[in-house]
Amino acid sequence: MEEIQRIIERHRYIGRLGTAIVYAVLVATAVNLFWTPGHIYSSGITGLAQLISTLTLHAPVHLGTGLMLFVINSPLFIVAWFKISHRFAFFTLTAVGLSSIMIHLFHPVAITNDPLICSIFGAVLNGCGTGLCLRYGISTGGLDIIGILMQRKTTMKMGTINVAFNIFIVMAAGFVFGWPNALDTTIGLVINARMIDLIYTRQQLRQVMIVTDKPDEVAKEIQHHLRRGITVVRNAEGVYRHSHENILFTVVTVYELYALRDAIGKSDPHAFVSMTEATAVVGNFYEPKR
Repeated sequence: MEEIQRIIERHRYIGRLGTAIVYAVLVATAVNLFWTPGHIYSSGITGLAQLISTLTLHAPVHLGTGLMLFVINSPLFIVAWFKISHRFAFFTLTAVGLSSIMIHLFHPVAITNDPLICSIFGAVLNGCGTGLCLRYGISTGGLDIIGILMQRKTTMKMGTINVAFNIFIVMAAGFVFGWPNALDTTIGLVINARMIDLIYTRQQLRQVMIVTDKPDEVAKEIQHHLRRGITVVRNAEGVYRHSHENILFTVVTVYELYALRDAIGKSDPHAFVSMTEATAVVGNFYEPKR
């Protein structure tokens, strides 16, 4: 059993490494083929690295985007190593390091200079890469690390940190390239966030109601597949047939829906299942460790 667990863990590490490589290629393509030619900024630390690169373009020493991306993240790697987890810090370093190298090696190529087109396509590529990283348990550095630490120490939410930082990026784009470019940057930030939400489904919650006459079997099968709590309401009466049924309530992520459906199908194929979006949960909701 321990040997099987080691094999599974090894495959997870290989999968995460592959995801880090895919992310690096996507973000380097977004920066060098779209954002840089179109004078568009990314969100977060990547946007800050672009800003520094732009401001030092005609300085005696030009600080490239790839170099600054790694330099700004470097103190955060150390903090993540000691304050979050060694695995989290290692894969964050891998993803950011590879993307910094590829941004540096891939020279900007102007497919088009239209700011809106560059903003949209750059955001789609970067959003896909970031969403894949988050989905497979990899951080892309920067605000991810800051957000985790801030949530532990204060009541400030990650969304607040992102919004504040991105307002700064948009304002910088306006002052450096003009306000039309700032508006195009804003469009890119919105598309980037939307792409992340489409791919990173672990943060999207669903409240599930299951009506079944086999509550113990269904609950056991669900908990065999998922680490989720379940509340059972027994002897509920159905109005149509006046029969007594049992209702199970649970909350899962969208990422877990396939496993949930599989568990219900195995334990009670005739169960009635209803799902609604859960905008928030308060209390003990398990989240996998990073």
